[in-house]
Amino acid sequence: MNDRRAFFRQSLSTLTAVAGSAALGLSHASARAAEPRRPGGSQRRWRVALGLNGFMSSEGTFGGTYPLWEVLDFGQREGFEGVELCEGWPKGMYPDPDDESRIASLRGLFARYNLKIFSIQTFGAGAFGADPAARVAWLKQFAGYARFAHRVGCECIGYWPGGELGGQSIDAALDNLVGSLKEAAKIVAEEQLLLSVEIEPPFAFNTLDHLIRIIDGVDHPLVRAQYDSSHFDLFGGGMGKPEELLQRLGVERLGYVHLTDSDGTLFHGTSKHLPCGEGHIDIRKSLELLGRGGYEGWIMIDTWMTENPYHASRKGLQAVAAAQRELFKAGR
Repeated sequence: MNDRRAFFRQSLSTLTAVAGSAALGLSHASARAAEPRRPGGSQRRWRVALGLNGFMSSEGTFGGTYPLWEVLDFGQREGFEGVELCEGWPKGMYPDPDDESRIASLRGLFARYNLKIFSIQTFGAGAFGADPAARVAWLKQFAGYARFAHRVGCECIGYWPGGELGGQSIDAALDNLVGSLKEAAKIVAEEQLLLSVEIEPPFAFNTLDHLIRIIDGVDHPLVRAQYDSSHFDLFGGGMGKPEELLQRLGVERLGYVHLTDSDGTLFHGTSKHLPCGEGHIDIRKSLELLGRGGYEGWIMIDTWMTENPYHASRKGLQAVAAAQRELFKAGR
């Protein structure tokens, strides 16, 4: 798991070194800022996003080069509507939430490609640390991330509780995490965001029951679970049937979705991600379950450590589009 998270710490230089001038595209950003927020949903059934983490991890693992302008141009041409930001790529950590110039520049950049920053990724074992001071420090950091997410126009914020238990029992760590997320719920309510919690097979919290315990323990409408089809596949023994665990979780517990295929194995510290249709998962079954359950949130095509994230992104978008055409013929 350290291999996976190390990618998010690659650079300490500024995120907006590649963002360009804040003056360009601000009319688009202003128009989007005026749109009413709808945490956890959209005006249509599904909206599909690119995950910048896929391009970052492909660079590190396979040696590709993906200029940000090229990735965003691809997203616009292919018909994606949003992106999920990650720390460490294209450059550095998230801007300070009070840095108006950098945030305007970032919003303007993505607006020029008609792409909404719908979520950002956040991490931290401090949320479940045995030391109360660690949990306080995590909440302070999370509050800053949430303020940034709000100001950059996000609807959601993702959280990955990876890290060591630090000598605690799993039950004690889960109780600490639930307590921290109850406080985080107040923060996301203030910032008009939906908090989506994702666990992975190599984490200390690595079963569907753990995830349900977290979400039900927090018991807040703005704190929900993330569905990643590759992780759920491994939670179910790598049998290629993640939709069965999604059904157990219940669509009503979902925050947003990371969609990917898998072959039921681990790769570089987490579930192996493959382009949709190139693994052993029946992606259509997950999408049918989401549709029948009334899911109306974002679907990010997760291309983590795929050799060609453009190809994987396109395959995921095509899978979602095909399911939408069939499932929502008379829909909105």
